[in-house]
Amino acid sequence: SPSLAKAREWMIGQLRQAGATVEEDRFVASTPIGQLPMTNLIVKIPGARPDVVIIGGHYDTARIPNVAFVGANDGGSSAALLMELARALIGRKNPLTVWLVFFDGEEAAQHWTQPDSLYGSRHLVQELSAKGELGRVQAMILVDMVGDAKLGIHREYSSTPWLTDLVFKTAQDLGYSRYFLNSPQAIDDDHIPFLNAGVAAVDLIDYAYGPDNSYWHTAQDTVEHCSPTSLTIVGRVVLATLQRLANSPRIN
Repeated sequence: SPSLAKAREWMIGQLRQAGATVEEDRFVASTPIGQLPMTNLIVKIPGARPDVVIIGGHYDTARIPNVAFVGANDGGSSAALLMELARALIGRKNPLTVWLVFFDGEEAAQHWTQPDSLYGSRHLVQELSAKGELGRVQAMILVDMVGDAKLGIHREYSSTPWLTDLVFKTAQDLGYSRYFLNSPQAIDDDHIPFLNAGVAAVDLIDYAYGPDNSYWHTAQDTVEHCSPTSLTIVGRVVLATLQRLANSPRIN
C-alpha cells in the first residue's frame, strides 16, 4: 500500500542515519488477490566470524477492511525493535555476523492459510537456498508482537528446543523470568520457513494481547497498549543471547 511504502522509506532513512547499509529484497508475490509487489529489508552487520544469525520480524500490517487498524504491536513493535537493535549493533565488535531482516508479507492478503501468509520469509529462504547461502545461517531469532504492555512470551511449540532453552535461560539470568513463560504455545510465524529448511529458529511472540487476545487485529492495537519497557526487555534478552550463541557448541 502507499502507506507501507512511506513507512518503508522512513525506516530506510532512519537505518541509514544510524550507519546501516540497507538491502531492498524486492519480489512479486502471488496472492489470492493478485500479484503484489513486496520488499524485505536486510541490514547485514559484519562480525569476527562469517557465521550468520538472523534476527527477523515483520513490518507489514494486516489488511482489515473497515477497521482503523494501525498495528502498533502487530507489525510496529517488531520493526521498532529491529531498528533499535541496528543502532546497538552497528559500530561495535560483534563475534558473529548478524542480519537484521524486516519481513514484508507476513500477514495474509485475504485469509490466513499456508500459501496465503509468510510471503517475505518464504521468499528469503528460497533466495538463500538458490544462492547457496542458507548454510551460513546458524540460527534465526524471530520477534513478533513484543510491545504488549503486559508482556508474556510463551515457549513456541515448533521452535528449535536448544535455541529456545538458550533464550529462556538468558532471560532467567537477566531477571526476566516472569515475562518468559515455560508453558508452550504453537504459532505459525516467519520462523516456520527457516525451520522447514533445517535452520534452528525460535519465535519470541506474545500472543495474548489484551483480555482474551482482544486487541489483536482490531482498532485497539494502538501505542497506548504498548510499552517501551517490553521492547527493552526483549531487546536485552536478544542481545545477550547473541553473545551466548557465539560461544555455543551448536554454532560452527
